[in-house]
Formats: sequence, structure tokens, C-alpha cells
Amino acid sequence: MDKNFQEERFTGIIKFTPPLYKQRYQFIQDLVGKYKPKKVADLGCADCTLLWMLKFCSCIEVLAGLDICASVMKENMHRLSPLPGDYLQPAERSLTVTLYHGSVAHKDPCMLGFDLVTCIELIEHLEQSELEKFPEVVFGFMAPSIVVISTPNSEFNPLLPGVTLFRHPDHKFEWNRVQFQSWALETARGYDYAVEFTGVGHPPTGMENVGFCTQIGVFVRKYPQTSESAWSEKPPEAVYKTVFKAVYPSLKDEKYLQNVVVGEVIFTAQTIKRSLLDRLMSEHEEYNDDPTERKSKFQPPVNCFSDNLGKLVVEKSMEPSVIGDVVYIPLTTIFAFPKVNQLCGTFEKLCKLIAGKVTLSSDGSAVMFNTEHENEEN
Repeated sequence: MDKNFQEERFTGIIKFTPPLYKQRYQFIQDLVGKYKPKKVADLGCADCTLLWMLKFCSCIEVLAGLDICASVMKENMHRLSPLPGDYLQPAERSLTVTLYHGSVAHKDPCMLGFDLVTCIELIEHLEQSELEKFPEVVFGFMAPSIVVISTPNSEFNPLLPGVTLFRHPDHKFEWNRVQFQSWALETARGYDYAVEFTGVGHPPTGMENVGFCTQIGVFVRKYPQTSESAWSEKPPEAVYKTVFKAVYPSLKDEKYLQNVVVGEVIFTAQTIKRSLLDRLMSEHEEYNDDPTERKSKFQPPVNCFSDNLGKLVVEKSMEPSVIGDVVYIPLTTIFAFPKVNQLCGTFEKLCKLIAGKVTLSSDGSAVMFNTEHENEEN
């Protein structure tokens, strides 16, 4: 049974707004906003809801979920797949999401190098033997900069109708505040972490003495991990099984960056071309003494240039030009547009990305368009 659904049954009379599980997830989101971790792992990820929420945090580049129940992850992993909009508008950051099937009592090198590890309503599901191994795996082996552990506060249970022993049938224990804080402080001391305690789910007025419904420990590593300490022992062999992996389209991937840049260059050049032709047409009509004798086919006033002279004008000009039936939009003009400039960074990179993808003048300095379609429309 889903742990959030089971909890809602018991907390239905005491109304938590938002629901308690959402408050826990919001706590993690706020923490991510504060510390900006790039790599985040959620142990006991279950239905992947927290991972789904975290994938929208722009600072995160790697998300990993681990759970002992592969079927629950498989039922919900589609939520973590890229959407069509992710391909149409790739993000600037890279993002890889991976789900693993395995136990938090086992070490696996795929869990090394994370900045933040979350254990939301996890430890109370562990058998005693697993709980004894848990600190060494998370704090000793994984050794992230920050670990967040949440667990039920048993002192709150008498306020929850229907709770006789534990809030969930799979819970092996539920600690009061003294028990949790004693365990957390001992663990923190053993692995050079500092820990602070807080929680979510405020008690009713007049019952503040029972504390939060969910108690939370935030562990922060005291000293930066060095490469020597990280690899003091030979890493164990992989024991987790990968059940899902998604690599999101990103502008850091030149394939996606090129597609976006080419599209933006063509759009910008088309906008400049349309503005230029509208202006020339307006001037042409303004100085035409006899409107009844206007030519049905638009002839730009600069078409008197010969082809060779026209090319010379384009090469020396920084302004968009019309030579015969061809519109030339200098790349320097396009590069000056903020979005193109931001995407490419340098003029040289712009030229590299659009090479062979956009029709350019003979010297490669300008985007070329034929005005025939414009003439037909006019």
C-alpha cells in the first residue's frame, strides 16, 4: 500500500494543509533552492513523486532514485521521461534521471559523488539488520554533502485517530523525538557530520508539546570530501539493477544546440527580411506618382546593381540589403540579437553551428533569401 495514501487515512481528521507528504517534499525543494545541489539521490523513492518534482529544479543535473520495490518504480517511471516540449525547447542544463532497484543496506558505486541524499519516511521501513548497515552505506560510503532523513514522530500518534501501534503496516518501528535525535547525533558524530532537527506537520493549538508530526534531521558534512578519502578502499562491485534511465535534451549537447540555433537564425533573418521588404515597398509606393501604373511584381530599387557589384556591396555592408531578387542579412546583424548571442556566445561558434544548414552568401558573411515568394504575395 502506498505510504502517502495510508498516512492520509490517519491524518484525515487533523487537517494538514498542504497534505503532510507535500510538506515533506516542499521541505526538500526549499533545501534544494538554498544549497543548489547538482546531483541528488532519493533513497526509498517509491512512486517517484519527489524525483518528478525535483526534475524541474534548474540546478539539478543528475537525479537518482533507489527502491527495494521495482514494481512500484516501473509503474510510475513514465513520469520521469522527457516530454515533447523538452525536445522542442531543450533546457540549458543537462539532466539525467536514473532509477535503481536495490537495498540501502548495500553499497554500489553508482551512488558515489552526490551532493544531496534524501531519505523521506524510509528508515522506519528497515529491518534491524538493515538499519545497522544504513549509516555506513549513506554517511560512510556515499558521504554526500547533505543528508535529509524524515521519519514519523511517535509522540504525535495519539492525535491520529485509527493509529494503534504504527502509522503503516510495514513500519518496523516509530521513534519519539529523543530516540530519533539520539540515533542521529550518534551517527553524525561517527561520520563527521553536523545535524539540525526540525519537522513538518504542526500540532493543534494547545498540543505543541508533542512536536511535529514528521520529524526531520538535516545532516551536513563538516569537511569537504577529498579524492583520497573517497577512494581509500577499492569500490565495491555494482549490485543495483538499473530499471530506468532518461537523458533529457540539453543545449549542452551540440546536436540540440545546433537545431535551436539554426531555427533561431532563420526566424531572426526572416523577421529582418520581412521588415526590410515592407519598408522598401512602402517607399516604392510612396514615390510612385501614378498608382494605376504600379508594377504587379515588386522590383526593389537597388536591383540596378550588377551581380558582382551587388556581392561587393553585401561583403562591405553591415546592413541588410536587397540585390536583384535576393535579400542578404549579415550574420553580424543576426548575432547582435540577444537570443542568438546568448545561445552561441561567440560569432565563430555561430558560423560553425549554421555551416551547411543555412543558405549563405559566397563569402559566408550573410544569410540569403530569394524574394520571389514575397513578390508573389504582393
